[in-house]
Amino acid sequence: MTLDPKPLSGRIALVTGCSRRIGIGAAIAHRLGALGADLLIHAYSAYDAEQPWGSNPEDAPTLLEELRQYGGRAQRLEANFMEPDAPQRLMDQAVQHFGHIDILIANHTYSTMGALEDLTADEIDRHLHVNVRATMLLLKAFAAQHNAQPDGCAQPGGRIVMLTSGQHLAPMPAELAYIASKGALHPLCTSVAAHLAPRGITVNIVNPGATDTGYADAELYETVRALEPQGRWGEPDDAARLIAWLCTDDARWITGQVINSTGGGP
Repeated sequence: MTLDPKPLSGRIALVTGCSRRIGIGAAIAHRLGALGADLLIHAYSAYDAEQPWGSNPEDAPTLLEELRQYGGRAQRLEANFMEPDAPQRLMDQAVQHFGHIDILIANHTYSTMGALEDLTADEIDRHLHVNVRATMLLLKAFAAQHNAQPDGCAQPGGRIVMLTSGQHLAPMPAELAYIASKGALHPLCTSVAAHLAPRGITVNIVNPGATDTGYADAELYETVRALEPQGRWGEPDDAARLIAWLCTDDARWITGQVINSTGGGP
């Protein structure tokens, strides 16, 4: 049996939350590009600019240049998922650029620290708007355009992968709004997977575990590293390898699953 080195050739992938070159989104885009997919990457640099790690203006053009080295097309769009109509606008722009989208990777996230005593209605809403509402509307928009073919037949090879966290494996009491919003995706995955299975679209969730994307200070880094069974943090490419494989035809029988890619840890 001869393996196809570019099993995603001719397919178009939309990867959200892809603004930082050291992030999981960028690693996913690299893997998909290497497998032959054309790429539309989504970012919202204003969010990064507000975070401790900041926003690097060189990341966007450099990442696009790197992704184009695989020989496919690569474009970048910005959208603020706090805005209710942003998911549909993003999908409309994606279709305008590429004609159709075969693969949706919902990697975007809004995340702040906050224990029970710190919760506010506004902060809960921000997490729900970005992590739940925007994701659900992206799924709706993806499914609608994926099946809008001139002959009325579904485009083959539809793939949706969402990202979650480890709240179902171990307590995360300092991030309650975040884990509540990520936890909402799990039952959503099961039901949407059943709904879209007849159309040949698979829907899965990946928990990448503790991943070194430059956000941890030295104390947190060492605390987490000491708890990891393999003695290291996850690398962005650890999750990206799994996610890219889920997008291939080899994974067409896998749907409705929450998969923990955590090196044995939570």
